[in-house]
Amino acid sequence: MKPIWIVDDDQSIRFVLEKALLREHLPTRSFSNPRDVLDALNTAGDDEGPQILVSDIRMPGGSGLDLLEKVKAKHPGLPVIIMTAFSDLDSAVSAFQGGAFEYLPKPFDLPKAVELIRRAVEESLREEVAEERMADAPEMLGQAPAMQDVFRAIGRLSQSNVTVMITGESGSGKELVARALHKHSPRANGPFVAINTAAIPKDLLESELFGHERGAFTGAQTMRRGRFEQADGGTLFLDEIGDMPFELQTRLLRVLSDGHFYRVGGHSAVKTNVRVIAATHQDLEQRVKDGVFREDLFHRLNVIRLRLPALRERKEDISMLTRHFLQQSAQQLGVDPKRISDAALGWLEVFNFPGNVRQLENICHWLTVMAPAQVVEPKDLPPEVGATVAMSNSDAVPPVAGSEAWVATADVVVALGHPLQPQPSVPVIASALPLSLSPLAGWELGLEAEAVAMLTAGRTDVWDALTHRFESRLILAALSSTKGRRIEAAQKLGIGRNTITRKIQELGLE
Repeated sequence: MKPIWIVDDDQSIRFVLEKALLREHLPTRSFSNPRDVLDALNTAGDDEGPQILVSDIRMPGGSGLDLLEKVKAKHPGLPVIIMTAFSDLDSAVSAFQGGAFEYLPKPFDLPKAVELIRRAVEESLREEVAEERMADAPEMLGQAPAMQDVFRAIGRLSQSNVTVMITGESGSGKELVARALHKHSPRANGPFVAINTAAIPKDLLESELFGHERGAFTGAQTMRRGRFEQADGGTLFLDEIGDMPFELQTRLLRVLSDGHFYRVGGHSAVKTNVRVIAATHQDLEQRVKDGVFREDLFHRLNVIRLRLPALRERKEDISMLTRHFLQQSAQQLGVDPKRISDAALGWLEVFNFPGNVRQLENICHWLTVMAPAQVVEPKDLPPEVGATVAMSNSDAVPPVAGSEAWVATADVVVALGHPLQPQPSVPVIASALPLSLSPLAGWELGLEAEAVAMLTAGRTDVWDALTHRFESRLILAALSSTKGRRIEAAQKLGIGRNTITRKIQELGLE
């Protein structure tokens, strides 16, 4: 990690911070004036600069605010913490909103100062990792005809500033398309700012988008620039636009119309020059009919529509994507990359991937950690893949051969069927369970497969439904072993007799 640069004309402040940070194993470098800092920045290489900069606001020979402006012009991503006396606080806060990470009022509590610095360091390291991944990874992968259509569309739009609406299922890579549109546009040198409108609480979304003035609401101690201001000169990606609250849609329409908006609590219009790319997995036409999405906003956003195919529509890309993600996971974890057998790839190509490319990437991360050998075989695949493929396509199940044979087991059938009803007529299906697994693993994998199926189907009562069935099975099994004697059954289960009586009533087992 690069050192933390401390700038203060007070030698005692520098000394205290240096010792406190060294105790936390954080390297430091100190300066007594801004001029020396700028000279050091001009001569430092990429690996010799600061991780973060902590600067006083008032120093002989230069102002911390002037230093902030010059540093940000050269290193816009460098977190800067400004130290200021209470008498300077108001002027400092308004002056360095253009770029400071945070301010640290003097006299400061040393543990809190260290905590703030550590938070800035963590933010800086996260940004470095994200930039490295963006620089190293290819933009998008795909040889399927459906993806080639997407690539051609990106090429046609490369020199345009037109608004684009990207549609596609969750996990299909809509943000990657938005980043590619930005990278190949005239705005490529400007910022790319992404926001998921569904992930931010309704009460905070307005401030997140448009910013707020100091004192606009409880807790707004400083002025804050919103995402529209942050994206000025570049691209703003509005993900899951279909979930935007109706009242905010009016404000968004105004910005798209003339580029002007007001910060929350503000009285002066702010002008911004932003290209908007929106994305959604929802049917916006239907949401317009349902009255939850403005029709005029829909037409404003829907200038160019770009549909991203689901992974099941581009199965010929699964092999290439799998090898890419396994390589990527290995690099991130610092291990040798796993290879995948043709048989295991065959199982992945049969799987429907309800979570699309994101689910395949997660599976590759899982395999990098959990697969026991360097070559991934079908038996190493996650349970949701094996169980689902076996149920949907029995021809995909490998034949029985040798001690590592895959067997048909009733455990998964029992777990996937309704547990309160006998199942003698249900045929046993092949399960993704090698013989080497313990007998208990069968019902556990089956339970997991059932949960995955219910979640994929959009159920929102998965916990209650599966808990109801699990508890019912336990109690019925215990009552069967005790010939209906409840107190004895409760003792065998390790619960109280009042508990078993209540559960029998709640579960309808009378």
